[in-house]
Amino acid sequence: MKPPKKHDNVFSAGAQRVPIRFEFIHPTATAVCIAGTFNQWQPEAKTPDPAGSGRWLKETALTPGTYEYCLVVDGQWIPDPLAKDYVPNPFGGMNSIVEVRQSA
Repeated sequence: MKPPKKHDNVFSAGAQRVPIRFEFIHPTATAVCIAGTFNQWQPEAKTPDPAGSGRWLKETALTPGTYEYCLVVDGQWIPDPLAKDYVPNPFGGMNSIVEVRQSA
């Protein structure tokens, strides 16, 4: 699944990367990945680590901007239930939105 829609992200030569954390809880998931505009929709590029009790965590750093993404849970693409915003994707589902702001 590779949605063609891309947000206009704010990138500059001196843009600082901002740490962000993805967290997902699913009691029976055996494999979780994150795919989005920040990694060209390549799920294997951002793989959360299992943290026990069905919890998955991924800490990463992104340049400031607005990104669309989905979780890939046991091969199924789903929106992040903890995301604050969503947009429809061209496949009839929803993409999650994460907005990364410049740290103060």
